[in-house]
Amino acid sequence: MEPRASDPSIGETRLPEGGFPLPTVTPESLAPESLATVEPRAHDPAIGDTRLPADDSVPLGQELSGSPASEAADQVIRESKDDGREDRSRPALPASSSNFTPDMVTQPTVLNMKAAAEKAAEHLNRAAIDSAGVTPRDAGPRVTPPGTLHGSPFGRKPAPPPEPVPDDVVNVALRLRRMAAIMPEALAVIAPAARDENGKRVYDRITFSQLDRVSDRLARGLKLMGVEPGTRLALMVPPGIQFVALVFGLFKAGVVTILIDPGMGRKNLLKCLSQAQPQGFVGIPLVHKIRRLLFWRFRKAKYNVVVGGHQPVGGAITFDQLRGGTWNGHVLAHTKADDPAAIIFTTGSTGPPKGVLYRHGNFDAQVEALQEFYRIKLGEVSLSGFPLFTLFDAAMGVTSVIPDMDPTRPAHVDPRNVLEAVNDLHVTQAFASPAMWDRVGTYCESESLTMPTLKRVLSAGAAVPEHVLKRMQRAISPEGDVHTPYGATEALPVSSIGARELLPSLAAMSRQGVGTCVGKKFGGIEWRVIRIDDAPIPTVDDAQELGTGEIGELIVSGPVVTREYFDRDEATRWAKLTGGGVTRSGYLSGPTVWHRMGDVGYLDEAGRFWYCGRMAHRVRTVDGTLYTEPCEAIFNTHPLVYRSALVGIGRPGKQTAVVILEPHAGRMPTGDAKLKFLAEIRTLARSNPKTERIERFLLHPSLPVDIRHNSKIFREKLASWARWRVW
Repeated sequence: MEPRASDPSIGETRLPEGGFPLPTVTPESLAPESLATVEPRAHDPAIGDTRLPADDSVPLGQELSGSPASEAADQVIRESKDDGREDRSRPALPASSSNFTPDMVTQPTVLNMKAAAEKAAEHLNRAAIDSAGVTPRDAGPRVTPPGTLHGSPFGRKPAPPPEPVPDDVVNVALRLRRMAAIMPEALAVIAPAARDENGKRVYDRITFSQLDRVSDRLARGLKLMGVEPGTRLALMVPPGIQFVALVFGLFKAGVVTILIDPGMGRKNLLKCLSQAQPQGFVGIPLVHKIRRLLFWRFRKAKYNVVVGGHQPVGGAITFDQLRGGTWNGHVLAHTKADDPAAIIFTTGSTGPPKGVLYRHGNFDAQVEALQEFYRIKLGEVSLSGFPLFTLFDAAMGVTSVIPDMDPTRPAHVDPRNVLEAVNDLHVTQAFASPAMWDRVGTYCESESLTMPTLKRVLSAGAAVPEHVLKRMQRAISPEGDVHTPYGATEALPVSSIGARELLPSLAAMSRQGVGTCVGKKFGGIEWRVIRIDDAPIPTVDDAQELGTGEIGELIVSGPVVTREYFDRDEATRWAKLTGGGVTRSGYLSGPTVWHRMGDVGYLDEAGRFWYCGRMAHRVRTVDGTLYTEPCEAIFNTHPLVYRSALVGIGRPGKQTAVVILEPHAGRMPTGDAKLKFLAEIRTLARSNPKTERIERFLLHPSLPVDIRHNSKIFREKLASWARWRVW
């Protein structure tokens, strides 16, 4: 029989096939291993008071005593004192919890998980299981990481009788509920706030239990508004605790969340919104003012919530009104794996942005794939430079740290803010674009600084330059690695490779023009390289598969692969293939769908994919086809070149190849220096068979790049720019 959680405060929690894997503890498995310090707050002003009123809950902090987990933790502390060591496996509380007030939380909460590891494993393993009400299928020690990252007292109200969750329900928010049951006091999200009188950063934070309950209240508020599962709502809120709570609240209500990069420009933003046809907006006051101004575009938008203001705007209720009064039990729409969950728009680097329809099974599979591939442990601390990644962190039982930055401009991040958060909070994992890591790595190198707790860096959005990998590898823990997961908005993650494998041999091969290695595929992914065809390919049987070493287009299938674009049938017809059997995943059902990545490259003997650029960006000359990644890598070896872009001018088959070069900042050559530089570039071109026929070169002060990652080059814009300069 499948085990279920029986704690009435969390309801009946369905476990995946094989049982939900509560973490097995060894001293090495507890994370982070070093001290983590944060200035705690009694409640987060960004989301309102998440504590429950005294009239319907125990006094604040009182629930931390008397539970099996609490008694076990107290035993750890007592035994530590007996052997002369101080163990801070959970935050100290006042002696009289009945008189506890928020004002008492004034000192930094400091936890040393490594010091308590051995004894916490012994005393907390069984207590965690008993407290969550989960019976594991297999024997062996289990644990809730003690006080994972920094505990925070909160009120708890007895839940109403739980509503059973059917076995076929798939929803990432269900994973949050499990984390709240296993590690309620652990911090789920930490966000930078103001600075104190001494200039020290103060952080807002919310625990897993608080996040679970606040999102329950938001989901219930949506239901009271009349929002039904399947309703499309545009979420336009800046990164922060509110954003995370709203995402989970929308998922719990079964809403199809529309997510659009605000920095893509007014024209594209309005096009995306018109395409998605939102039935409501959850956004900042400015969003609602625009909605009212352009009311004829959004006539269907009747469910509207203003976030960040205390007064309703344009008929929208406020965040506080949506959240309501007190927590009154769990809320979860019974969504299935095939039910729509979100519409996420592409960056539009090779055409107009398209809305990718994500299903609940896609999100669930992404969480599973990331946690398994990178061996992410409960209790880790992750800095997320991409707002939606905080969703994955919370679902994996990882504390998510939101950096002080503009996520639409990662290339302009202040590296001091990143280092401050990493070192203050002992971050163990970080995710951001290559543009951000370029800034951080350069700063660390120039100031001789390191981030010793950081053991796993993820960088996605574009190929990561070799110099960025080298600098970041030196800046993090000696045992750490810089990973470059590969994928697309429509299919993520597909593959991954680490700097330890890339450097130095594979990177040296890339400099010679063989492409960029993006590693081996994730579990559950199937991939093939097929002959390049600019026309739609209906079924996988219509595609000609190529052999090892042959350059073609990559197609992929698996549970993380989306099936369609929203309301873009022609784009779906071009990008998707069917066939090859029935999906074997437990996440999605029906015929296997393959996604055309739109990327060209080849597979090597080791089963790794070598990326050679976008199919739409290949340059077709009378002498043959040139691919962007191999050619640009050759020119990027020049010490003055920051990055380059190969574009084609003219009709395909008779195009003229032009390479546009962006020198490092502040090093644009002029006069004789420019002539000398271009002569060196031509010599470099003639040194390699892949570039020997390229004769046109231009200089550009700053190549146009995508908004989301500030890394993907808009070559279509450059081709138009170059057309008037080469004749």
